Order: sequence, then C-alpha cells, then structure tokens
Amino acid sequence: MNTAFDVIVKNGLLMDGTGAPAVRRHVGIRQGRVAVLSEAPLDEAGCPTVIDAQGRWVTPGFLDTHTHYDAELIVAPSLSESVRHGVTTVLVGSCSLSMICSEAEDASDIFTRVETVPRDKVLPILQQHKRWSTPEEWVGFLQKHPLGPNVISFLGHSDLRVSVMGLERSTDRSVVPTAQEMTQMERGLESALKAGFLGLSTMSLKWDKVDGDRAWSKSLPSTYARWKEVRRLNALLRKYGRVHQGAPNAANPFQILEFLFETIGTWLRKPLKTTLIALIDLKGNKTVKPMAKLASWVANAFGGNFRWQLLPTPFTVYAEGIDVEFFEEFGAGEMALDLRTQVERNALLKDEAYRRNFRKFYGEKLSPRVWQRDFGDALILECPDQSLVGRNFADVAKARGIHVVDLFLDLVVEFGRSIRWYTTVGNHKPEVVRSLVQHRHTLISFSDAGAHIRNMAFYNLPLRFLKLVHEAAHTQKPVMPIEQAVWRLTGEQADWFGIEAGKLRVGDRADLVVLNPQAFNQDLEAVHWADMENFGLQRLVNRNPGIVEHVLINGKVAVAHGEVQAELGHATGYGQFLPVVQGLK
Repeated sequence: MNTAFDVIVKNGLLMDGTGAPAVRRHVGIRQGRVAVLSEAPLDEAGCPTVIDAQGRWVTPGFLDTHTHYDAELIVAPSLSESVRHGVTTVLVGSCSLSMICSEAEDASDIFTRVETVPRDKVLPILQQHKRWSTPEEWVGFLQKHPLGPNVISFLGHSDLRVSVMGLERSTDRSVVPTAQEMTQMERGLESALKAGFLGLSTMSLKWDKVDGDRAWSKSLPSTYARWKEVRRLNALLRKYGRVHQGAPNAANPFQILEFLFETIGTWLRKPLKTTLIALIDLKGNKTVKPMAKLASWVANAFGGNFRWQLLPTPFTVYAEGIDVEFFEEFGAGEMALDLRTQVERNALLKDEAYRRNFRKFYGEKLSPRVWQRDFGDALILECPDQSLVGRNFADVAKARGIHVVDLFLDLVVEFGRSIRWYTTVGNHKPEVVRSLVQHRHTLISFSDAGAHIRNMAFYNLPLRFLKLVHEAAHTQKPVMPIEQAVWRLTGEQADWFGIEAGKLRVGDRADLVVLNPQAFNQDLEAVHWADMENFGLQRLVNRNPGIVEHVLINGKVAVAHGEVQAELGHATGYGQFLPVVQGLK
C-alpha cells in the first residue's frame, strides 16, 4: 500500500477555519483530503509536491458567496480571476438569476443587462452549450465539467418564473401565476433542493432590467411576484432548512419588514435562513446603516436566522458616460438608459425639458437612493479631452460657469462612453468599515465577481478583508483576531450555508491557501484590465502579486508560486459541485 502523500505543506502557520488559535503545522494531503496535521516534520519520500510555507499563513480556501459566474463557468470554468486570490468555492445563482430552468434566450435576457455582460457574448454561449433544463441536469453537467473552484448554487426565482410563465407573462404586473403554474414552480424548487441547492434567490429591486427585444427595460421577473407567491416558495425552504437570498426594494425601505417576518420562527414554523443585499454605509443615505443593523438585531432576537451581506471595502463604481446602474434609481437616468442607441440618447440629453428633469432629480437629496448625487465626488479617469482627466465634474462645471448636470450631459453627448469616471458610493470611512465587519449578523460577501465587468472589481475581496484585520492588529483598535477573520471567510459561511468546505482538519477537503502576509503592503483596491477568457472582452480585475503563493483545490495545485496552473479549467479533478449536507458540523 502506497502511504506517500500527494502534497505536503510544511512549516506554515495553520488557521483551520474554526477560529481556533493558529498553530505551526505540517499538512499531509492524500486523495484530496487532509490526511495528517503534524507538529513534527512529515516523511517526504515519494511525495511529488512539497510546499515550504515557512513564514506563511496556511488557511482553508476562501468562499465567495455572491458571484455571477453563471455564464462564464460554462466556457471558462477555471474562474481564475477568483482562484488566483485564494477563492476555492464560488456561489452562483444570486439575485434571482440562474441559467438552469429557462430557455437560452430567456436566461440570457434576464442576465445580461443586469450584470452588464454583453448579450451578444452570453446568448451564443447558452445557445451552443445549454442542454439542461432542470436542476438535476445542470448538476450532471457540472459533474463532468473541468471546474476550477467548487461551485454552490441558488435557484434563481426569475429563472424559475420565466421557465414556467414565459418571459412576457412573468414581467406583466397584472398576471398572477395560475394554480398549475404555482405548483410547477414549487416542483422546480423542490427538485433543486433535493439536488443539493442552497435555496432560492429573489429580487425586489426595480432597477434591474431585462435585455433583448421582447421585454426590453422591464424589471426582472422576480420583482413582479406578489408576496403570497414568495411565501409559498419559502415554505419549501423551511421544510428543507435552506436559504432565501433577497434584495429589498431600495425605493421602499419598509419592504424589509416582509423579509424579517418570514425569517422569524414560531412554535408553528421553523426560522427561515435569510440573507439580504446589503449592509453598506452609503454616502447618500445615512439612515440605511443604522436601520439595517436594527433590523438584523430584531430579526435574530425574535427567533430568526438573518444575515446581511457585507462588502468589507469601499464600494467604488466605474462608469462610461451615462452607463452606470445606479442611474436607474431616478427617472431621468432611467429614461436615458432605456434608450439603446447613442443617437436616441443624445437627442434626449440635449432636450432642455429633460435637463430640467435631471437637475430636479439631482437636487433631491432626501429621497431613497444609493448614489449620493454629487458630481463633485466623481473623478474623470479617461476622456478624449485630456485636460479633463483627473478632475471632478463640479470643478469643470464651475470653471465653465454652468450647472454641473448640464456639464455632465454635454460631455456625454460629446464623448459618449469614451468619458470614463468613477465614484465611491459607500463604505468610504475606514473606521466605520472596521466596525461593520465585527457585526455578527453579517456574511463577508458581495463581491459580484463575474459581473459588471467594466464597472467594478472585488475579485480579491477576501484579501481586502484580511488586510484590514491584519493592519488593525498593530493599532490600538484591533478589529478581531486574524484566526477569526479567516473563519469569517471560510468556516462560518460554510456552516451557515450547510456545505462541506471552509475547514482544514484531518479528513476535511484539501482546499487550501498559502499566503504571505508581508505582501499585504500594496494597494488592494487598484484595478487592472485583463482578457476575459473565451469572451473576446477585457474586464476590470485585481492583481496582487506576492500575497497568494499557492492554492490547492481538492488536493490539486491550482496556483503555484503565484501563477495559475495551465491545467485549471481544462482538467477535471479540481472543483466539484458541493451539495448541501444536512447535519453538517
């Protein structure tokens, strides 16, 4: 019998994902599992891969529990932009959007405009490759697919609703699903839960819009569901002990009460695990943070099981011209984004009545909003007129003696998408972020990896969080022990979602990261352009050389000495579909 290890990681400071104190250990890996954790050196005879982790941290692979890799994993399954940062498990099917039950064109149209991945790229991928229409068939596809990281999934409510009702009926406010259609939706969800899905994702935010010709600019199908429909589906989630992921309607803050009521358990029903998007310290709406914290406290105090998703870094968004999603939250921005061609948009943007309307909305600082509506807080990054680069819109408007809205619209008419700018809409105060990440009713999540490919990049979210905690440890106000920070990215989320991941104990999956904490001394918020594999596009990504040195997935080396291995995404044996495991500890 061959007792040699497949991989040895020696001399590292092990944080096992439980929050226990870090210890110096030698890790022996065999057949994709942790075989030995030893204080003494291991026998290296016959071991083909020995990694010396002296002076390094050894942690479980990180979980990214809010991504939109649904289309990308079909044709570029390495998902290397996440794996290179130590992510070994990704969650898809968020925000009511999965690509499972609905036909190819429907799945594409509910996804591409919302997540700003071009329709002319996504639709052909689905038309060529999608041969599944049930959760079981999709899982079967993944089981044969050369996945990079492990995959866990929600079933998207918009996907499910469209597959049963059709795109037109599912986006018609006057249409309520028939009894037969409701039963079909319940059967579809139950089949997903039996196949090991985490639960159901829904969407209430009205500014997420449909692409294509048939229902252009209508809100996502999930937003048209009455709460009675959602409660029927929630009953199944309770029965199976699964999760409801949702996003409240930002224009109706009181809608959160419906989610809170549903999560609370009583003597007649079990609590419903619920996670909502998102706890953010918004510049433009200072009531969101305290209300969100109060809501989570009340829900959990009264027997609920509720978690906010929390981005542990400044929420910075990049825009091209008028193309940025938060403009959908007010009428004038929505009117422009509903127009498809630059000619149509320019005609609208030049119209004085439209400009008066835009200025009116811009001046309304008290209405519910995500964007702070301050062009003085928006910096121009790129522009054919180089004299504008590095300046904010308000300064330029002042120099020209015009209203800042007129200046912005003039520049969009002149330069279109060639004028690129950015703003930070929230999590802008480091001391507040350090406080928020200590909130126990949160999940460190919401990277949106795979989406908004020209608008944002949080692929390295776990590293940003670890850097925040690591740097604070050397101040008078530490955030938490680094072992607890690792747990928040690994074991905590794996246990809450009920999957086998996130820990490094004997017998556990060998999903492992070796990282160098000395390399945190770099800008983790910087963005770079990189090719999006098999899409013929470039997207914003993060590049942080020297931090993550090695990544193992299922005991196989996915990243070595900071380089993504060529086999990743081409050979099987790395990531797997991870089903929910009942009674997991």
